[in-house]
Amino acid sequence: MRLLVTGGAGFIGANFVHSAVRERPDTDVTVLDALTYAGSVESLAPVADRIRLVQGDVTDADVVGKLVAESDAVVHFAAETHVDNALADPEPFVRTNVIGTFAVLEAVRHSGVRLHHVSTDEVYGDLALGDSNRFTEHTPYDPSSPYSSTKAAADLLVRSWVRSYGVRATLSNCSNNYGPYQHVEKFIPRQITNVLTGRRPKLYGKGANVRDWIHVDDHNSAVWCILENGGIGRTYLIGADGERDNLSVMRSVLRLMDRDPDDFDHVTDRAGHDLRYAIDPSVLHDELGWAPIHDDFDAGLAATIAWYRDNESWWRPLKDRVEATYEERGQ
Repeated sequence: MRLLVTGGAGFIGANFVHSAVRERPDTDVTVLDALTYAGSVESLAPVADRIRLVQGDVTDADVVGKLVAESDAVVHFAAETHVDNALADPEPFVRTNVIGTFAVLEAVRHSGVRLHHVSTDEVYGDLALGDSNRFTEHTPYDPSSPYSSTKAAADLLVRSWVRSYGVRATLSNCSNNYGPYQHVEKFIPRQITNVLTGRRPKLYGKGANVRDWIHVDDHNSAVWCILENGGIGRTYLIGADGERDNLSVMRSVLRLMDRDPDDFDHVTDRAGHDLRYAIDPSVLHDELGWAPIHDDFDAGLAATIAWYRDNESWWRPLKDRVEATYEERGQ
């Protein structure tokens, strides 16, 4: 397979590329990435001799069209993803997430290439704390941030291109990922690297907000499963039954790093902070036979902490700038 991975130098995309090289050695992988602050050549260094990396913008129709025409399938990870950044400046999110997806869709439409579009559970809005309901493929869209709104728009474009033009596409909406190579602006790596640099970790509000955590390798194994066996036009929800409130995750990080579980600061809550995300992955389990491997959150978190401890050269150049931005925002 000649596989094009958009956003393949970002967190989830880079881990996906690593798994492709490791588990599918006959796959010819090309990565398209703009290499903005969230994409890193260093994230692909371990597989650099096994892939082709093209630096380019996913909104550039000429570049995207050429690369898609050379491919058998496209996995579309490229996106702006950080909610705080979207609240501060939504324009890059509209451009990358909406216009970028449009460019990919037009390219696969004209070349007849198979597409898998990677999205987020945040398009469904949030659920009440203590509610037993979970998101399903039939949950109405109700995005609450500029980030999730642009991802919802991208999802709807994909669905309409399938129906209107016969594009061979599948979609997935996944819960919160954690693992190696995640940018230090995100919740778990921010707290880990705060401890490693002698800073006090920071928790939004009371930390009651619940997220449904999944290890990035489990997410990517599900993407492979959908790419190879999913029904065209179908949406699959990827989750690992990993619901935890942010306070519990913070205390787990501190406990695993031999710190007092209450050794952190509360900061002003994020505007419009979604209360709870929860994925029902039963369709993926029942129809495609997928199941997560990393079902012990503490074990996965400990391995993630070890990775950041052992790879300071990867994250250290980013850390001071990220914390300066948070400080300006009072977070």
